Amino acid sequence: MAGLETTGSNPDVGLLYDINGLTATAPDWVDRVVTVAGEYGLILALVLLTVWTWWRVRRTDCREEAAGAVAAVVWAPLAAGIALLVNIPIRGFVGRPSPAEQHRGIEELVAVRGDFSFVSDHATLAMALAVGLFIAHRRAGLAGIALAVLLGFSRVYLGVHYPTDVIGGLALGTAVALLLSPLASALLTPLTKLIARSAKVGRLVWSPKGTRDEAGSVEQEQEQEQEQGRERQEDGVRQESGAVGVSRRRDRDLAA
Repeated sequence: MAGLETTGSNPDVGLLYDINGLTATAPDWVDRVVTVAGEYGLILALVLLTVWTWWRVRRTDCREEAAGAVAAVVWAPLAAGIALLVNIPIRGFVGRPSPAEQHRGIEELVAVRGDFSFVSDHATLAMALAVGLFIAHRRAGLAGIALAVLLGFSRVYLGVHYPTDVIGGLALGTAVALLLSPLASALLTPLTKLIARSAKVGRLVWSPKGTRDEAGSVEQEQEQEQEQGRERQEDGVRQESGAVGVSRRRDRDLAA
């Protein structure tokens, strides 16, 4: 079993104390917020960002472009899952205990005793998901990367990981998402193209921007035609009424 340095004066341990030491002066509500965010909140935010990205990339006039982008979005959670699987043997091989088991004075806000520390599962999952989103949509990916970095910081703040655990997780998630992306695209894009052509579920992949506008234009044209039809009917009624009036006056003139 391999190991990483956990004692002595090194930047990793020093930065751990600096970040985790913030808990000593932070209000209790800050600790609670960081705990919720570091455990579930930021992961949930990434999931919601993934859903938004899927919804956004569908809205294009090009079916091929939409199929490729949706394939990239689908790859994002798959990359996160694969990265977590890859991390299982890494954690067992390195066998690094959690910081609180090795150092005095570490305020562990989340109980993780008995679990290995390197590399961080949270950071791995978050970064793989974020990089996968970056492949599909640049702005969403940048937002996801920012969330992943915040998540990594929160894990050190909570006292459950060393900074190098987080850095390793960010690197692992990035590597899996990028290196396997070409293979994933080759496998997923034909499937999304096939779905895009389906009349029943095609909108899961492709929803043209002009669909709603075109529908609105059709409705407006129909309303205009109906209005014109009513006007023609009213004109016809008025003409008939006028003709009847003229005929009656003519009859009265003849009778006189």
